Amino acid sequence: MLYRVRDEITKDYDVVIIGSGLAGMTAANILGRHGHSVLLLESHNKLGGFATWFYRHDRNHVFDISLHGFPVGMIKSCRKYWNKEIADSIVQLKDVRFVNPQFNVQTTFTKEHYTEVMVEKFGIAKETVEAFFKHLAEMNFYDNSQMTNRELFEKFFPGRNDVTRFLMEPITYANGSTLDDPAITYGIVFSNFMSKGVYTFTGGTDYLINRMKEELLKNNVDIKLQTKVEKIHIENGKAQGVILNGKLVKAKAVLSNGNIRSTVLNLVGEEHFPTDYIEKTKAIRLNSSSCQVYMGLKEGATIPYIGELVFTSTHPTYDPARLLDLKVSSRTFSVYYQEERRPRIAIVSSTNCHYDDWKKLSKEEYEKEKEFMIEETIKGLEAFIPDIRDKLEVVEAATPVTVERYTLHPKGSSFGTKFEGLDVSMNLHKTIPGLFHAGSVGIIMSGWLGAANYGAIQVNAIESYLGAQNVSV
Repeated sequence: MLYRVRDEITKDYDVVIIGSGLAGMTAANILGRHGHSVLLLESHNKLGGFATWFYRHDRNHVFDISLHGFPVGMIKSCRKYWNKEIADSIVQLKDVRFVNPQFNVQTTFTKEHYTEVMVEKFGIAKETVEAFFKHLAEMNFYDNSQMTNRELFEKFFPGRNDVTRFLMEPITYANGSTLDDPAITYGIVFSNFMSKGVYTFTGGTDYLINRMKEELLKNNVDIKLQTKVEKIHIENGKAQGVILNGKLVKAKAVLSNGNIRSTVLNLVGEEHFPTDYIEKTKAIRLNSSSCQVYMGLKEGATIPYIGELVFTSTHPTYDPARLLDLKVSSRTFSVYYQEERRPRIAIVSSTNCHYDDWKKLSKEEYEKEKEFMIEETIKGLEAFIPDIRDKLEVVEAATPVTVERYTLHPKGSSFGTKFEGLDVSMNLHKTIPGLFHAGSVGIIMSGWLGAANYGAIQVNAIESYLGAQNVSV
């Protein structure tokens, strides 16, 4: 059932899930399908977490939040954990474009085409390219390699900033990876994309999440929106429910889909954990955040085909620090062309950025910087569509402060935490029985596919725990 905002929850559950990002929703759907009683709680007025959207002008305009694309594995995950209709709505992007001072490339974003481009356009020996891809394919999550992304690229393509840009820039946009992150965080994600290219959902995020909501309700998952959890209830050393509006909702297990730092330090509290676990939690670094500019075209307006995903930059070289700069020189355009469920064309510009650069601004400075970002984004788009300014009907912008307000992610982090967050997350239930976590942690378990799969992984641990507690299914 879908609780109304003012409804009071009076029953107990097998599992309470805090947060309805793709990890939380996927876990809820599997548990509900398996016959467990599940309550899914969300602080926002819609499901999806950062996989969300908004409408303008009586729904004539629909804007998908941020940049999203994922590997072909999302089809299998959605078919397995959701349903055939959702899996069948996944389609491959026709092409990905890179336009910057170092190169102009249009690619299918597959290993075969990347190899062709690197050999013919960048002049890299085919043997070197093949050795690079072989190295990535052999990377294992459990390897104890200390190699960084910077060392990885220098090993195979020494001194080739242009090649590093071609290989690294899309993954930086996709999950916040930097040159100083462990190479494993790049290798696994990049290899996944390289299998068969980049995919997305046709019809928009609103269509996807509403289909998921229908499936959740079909599997008897209770959902309550606009409900912020105050505390995770710990009793006799175990998680045994959550506190809502000062009242306890009992559960045999709790899964948090919130940020791992917030879960441990705020929702539970330091007093319930060993000192070394708290130290590890406090040492977790948050990932970067993002800004978006949303542009909706007037009724009947058309544009030439410029690609579906365009990585564009005016910066002369690949410089990860500049990708986060307040004065943006690099951005990615996601173009949503007109289709049955999209009455008008929408273009969303995404840029990575620092939360603190926006948070420190006064109200007047904040609005001024947003207007500057919007103007620079339209100028950047004019390089591809010279008359775009005359065709726009809606133009809005969002910053890390916006992301923080709607998702409750600390510092508006778009991709959760850095690599060290995964260890803390995966060991949460070993530290406090009955308490589990799934979300964007460690870069590998981030993005749409990583988050959904992590939710499924945690279901196995939850069901093992419930079984040990002699819970009848």
